[in-house]
Parts: sequence; structure tokens; C-alpha cells
Amino acid sequence: MSEHVPETDLREFLRTRRARITPEQAGLPPHPGVRRVPGLRREEVAQLAGVSVDYYVRLERGRSTSASISVLEAVARALQLNDTERNHLFALAKPARQRPRAAAAQYVRPGLLRALENIADIPALILGHRLDVLAANRLARALYPDFDALPAGERNMARYMFLNDAARDLYVEWPQTARTIVGMLRLHASHHPHDPELAQLVGDLSVSDQDFRRWWGDHDVFQPKYGSKRYHHPLVGDITLGYEAFTPTGDPEQTLGLYTVEPGSPSENALRILANWTANDAHINPDEAARHER
Repeated sequence: MSEHVPETDLREFLRTRRARITPEQAGLPPHPGVRRVPGLRREEVAQLAGVSVDYYVRLERGRSTSASISVLEAVARALQLNDTERNHLFALAKPARQRPRAAAAQYVRPGLLRALENIADIPALILGHRLDVLAANRLARALYPDFDALPAGERNMARYMFLNDAARDLYVEWPQTARTIVGMLRLHASHHPHDPELAQLVGDLSVSDQDFRRWWGDHDVFQPKYGSKRYHHPLVGDITLGYEAFTPTGDPEQTLGLYTVEPGSPSENALRILANWTANDAHINPDEAARHER
């Protein structure tokens, strides 16, 4: 699959954002006649943003490379973008000028890896910017059935989510969770439009899974922060876990995910059973540990 084209992504992102907002939601007066487009027209976005229609059309088509911060802020407000979508817009409208190149392999620094090893009571893992699982403690590995059976190069949450049947059985709300995975990849694509490995990942998933292909075309973006997920685990049954996402200082393209459980809840008991069940397993993937020994 070819690399992402910032102009195309910008056009489709703005188009899909326009389509989801009605004139009433934008505070515009009713317009007589039949509307031929869902959501806002280009001229209505221009009106709300305080720019000329011609200028907005050129921006949406990716033909304006000099959009000011104030203009982009005005467009973001007109389209009622959240913070994640706003950052995505800025990345698409002002893409970094870089040549395609293979990104350096991501590794977890030894101190952070040791900290992960010492987290024993809750699942914890570290993801790279393409959602590669760079490290996971024992409980995190136990939480995701069949994950360890994947070849080292395929231990990626997006591949697991869409290409492994166990994932569809594991997540009670699989469609919602899967869409956040797509949104995370979309967000990375706007900041790294020339990432060949991401292009390959997106291409593989688009060919293999119609759900991924459809949701990729929606141009939604997602930045994990906190929340909760429900699982139906094949060993211990139903578990509800909260999650907190952190960016390690010094490693801005890695995400540390910590799962939490309500004290005294059935989920805490299920997690304890899962921990006991896997008590003899190694905490960290042996391949990962070996890399850090070298």
C-alpha cells in the first residue's frame, strides 16, 4: 500500500467532520430548500470560521499550505473538533516535510522495563506508536488469549484486534474497542504520513478485514487517556477493567497502559484467579527480555 497523502487525508477528514454537524447544531438559521449534502456545506463552514469560501475550499482540497494557526483554530471551532481532532487537523494541514524512511525499531528502556516487571497485581503493557506491543507483564499477557502464540513481528494490537478470532470473543464491546484502535492508527498517520511500516499495516488490515476498511474510511481519530473495558475471558469469565494511559517521559511515541479493577468486585476476584492460574509464567516475553540483555 502506498504512503498516506496528506492532501487527501485532509480533504476527507474535513469532509467527514462537516457531514456530522447539522446547521442547527452549528447555530445557523434554517435555510429554505432541500439540502443536497449531509451536515454543513463548505460555504457554511467558511462563514462560521470567518474566512472566504474560496479560501476554505482551497484548504479542504489541500491546496493551501500557508494556513495560519488562527485560521485552523477557527475551522476547528466551526467544526466543533475535540482536542484530539484539533491536533489531527493541525498535523494534516501543516505536515512535517520528511522523506519516506524506515523508522528505527522501538525498544523499552531498561528502567521502564524493570518497573513493568514489578507490577504484579494488575495488567500493564507498553505500546509503540503503531500499536506494537513492546513489553507486557505476566497479567497483561494472560489477559489476551493466544497473544503469545503470535510471531514476535506480529505482536501488534491492531493485528490482534482484527485478525485474531480470540479478540472478537474477548471484548464484550468489540466494535467500539476496535474503532478506537483504528482511530489511534489514523492519529499516528497524520503525524507520520511517510511511515512505510504503518502503510503496510493499514494495507494488510484493509485487505483482510472489511470492518477495518470501512472504519478507516471514516477518518475518526482517537487518543487513549482513561476509561473502562469489559472482557469475557475464556478462563475466568467476565471482567470489567479500568485503564489509564500515560506517555513515558523521554519516550513520547510510547504509551504505558495500566489496568485497574474495583476493590472487592467480582472482577477483582476474577483477576486474582487469573493471576494465580498463571503464577508460574515469566513476567515479560522472553524475546523482549533477551533483547535488553544484549
